[in-house]
Amino acid sequence: MSCDTRVPVVIIGGGIVGLSASLCLSHYGIHSLLIERHSWTSIHPRARSVNARTMELFRHLGIEGRVREAGASISASMGIYSGHSLKEVIESKPRKEGPRKIPFAGLTAPISPGVGTFVTQDMIEPVLVDVARERGGDVRFYTQCLGVLQDSDGVTASLRNRESGATSTVRADYLIAADGAGSRIRTQLNVSTTGRGTMGHLLNILFHADLKSLVQGREFSLCMVERPEVCGLFTSINNSDRWVFHLSYDPSKGEKASDFPPEKCKKLLRLALGMPEAEIEINSILPWEASVRIAEILQHERIFLAGDAAHQMPPWAGQGANSGVADVHNLAWKLAAVLKGHASKSLLETYDVERIPVGRRAAEVSASVADERGIILTKKDLAFVMSLLRRAPIISGHGYCYTSKAICVEDTSPLGGITWRPWTVPSLFLSLDGRPGSRAPHLWVEHEGKRISTLDLCGKNFVLLAGAEGAPWLEAAKKVSSVLGTDVAAYCAGPKGDIVGSKGEFESAVGISSRGAILVRPDDFVVWRQRRQSSDHQAELEQAMRHALCLS
Repeated sequence: MSCDTRVPVVIIGGGIVGLSASLCLSHYGIHSLLIERHSWTSIHPRARSVNARTMELFRHLGIEGRVREAGASISASMGIYSGHSLKEVIESKPRKEGPRKIPFAGLTAPISPGVGTFVTQDMIEPVLVDVARERGGDVRFYTQCLGVLQDSDGVTASLRNRESGATSTVRADYLIAADGAGSRIRTQLNVSTTGRGTMGHLLNILFHADLKSLVQGREFSLCMVERPEVCGLFTSINNSDRWVFHLSYDPSKGEKASDFPPEKCKKLLRLALGMPEAEIEINSILPWEASVRIAEILQHERIFLAGDAAHQMPPWAGQGANSGVADVHNLAWKLAAVLKGHASKSLLETYDVERIPVGRRAAEVSASVADERGIILTKKDLAFVMSLLRRAPIISGHGYCYTSKAICVEDTSPLGGITWRPWTVPSLFLSLDGRPGSRAPHLWVEHEGKRISTLDLCGKNFVLLAGAEGAPWLEAAKKVSSVLGTDVAAYCAGPKGDIVGSKGEFESAVGISSRGAILVRPDDFVVWRQRRQSSDHQAELEQAMRHALCLS
């Protein structure tokens, strides 16, 4: 066995989360090696969409257009139904003309520069692989991680090429375990989990059946079918000929996944469709568990859990892959800052503090919208309405704030900051109002003759955004950048500023005066806010930067 590779970061797991980790690290100038045990990307369309927040991250990476293009064949759909058969349910719906829009897309307009998009896991992953390799990431499929060892200087992963059988080792400063719900690395580390555990057992049946004549003009998202012979959930993929049926089975009754071979599944699908003569081609059958398991610790010295390895949840609130991408985005800039010597290693400790509460909440909300079999609630009753209300704050991916030692605490006396908050949807419902720990507010502005979002100024380095009379902050940012050796981009906002907007619009959105400023981390989150004029701009900004990098 030879140790033939040395990299700053090794990533185990080549799904959406692992590939996003590779892209984020490359974005921050850090080389990585990604290991995936399968021969290629997933053939299962398990994740069907990415939310607005994830699209913001892909916008930073310059791949927003490619992701939307990958999902272009999927028609926008909405509608969660239930009945005795799909045919019975859909035939009762009137046909509607014209193209469909992404459900609730208009609600995100004040929040984000873009909307989420329908794109399945099997469509997006090849795009992420191509871009990761284009940007220098080393992505290796059909390679198994046999185990990992770590010491005070790094992590050693033992690898086996599944085609040739050749073994090797890779040495890295850090390791990201994005190896899924059954994470072998999490098991090796003996990581304890909390949560409801298994809620239900299902088979993900991916199949081909031409149902276009039935659903055209009355496209749907989900349809629950309950009858004595079969119980499960239809999930539309392209609302034409590609579908998934989540078949529920009960081990307590002696049922097991192997009891459902393809021919039996075809019979059950015809019953659930209500179409006994339907021609069906089954592409794959994948057993899975609807479950809630949250890792109690994500950082294990130099190893970090992310995605399903960190938090498993039912897919019904659309948070699984999206929360995993947010995990690695949070982690990647911190790893880059530490590896480049700009930050203390204790910055990495904030990964747990910031991401565990977000993952836990997403998992709990996802579980709360599921029934006793782990399938999404579909009956239009009080429980269904309450499930919608629970999902609303997190559906776009923005409904949380961070609290950690890398976020500056501000004095909100005497009224708790209520007088600073604008009466807007982003502020009142999602706390996107410039407070430390929140994602920086989105506003459309003009910069260098182009219409951009304020978020377009962020995403790579620290960014200071000052009010219309905040010129002293720009000079302070230059000096602090020189002192700390860390780039701090700085802009004034206003009718005559570097970023041009209506008078007072920016200041109102972020809760500052015309002489105040906010400091934004590379992951778009506000780390510090000075609402008013400062007596010493450089000293205050330097203190905030040291706090953000855990240097003080």
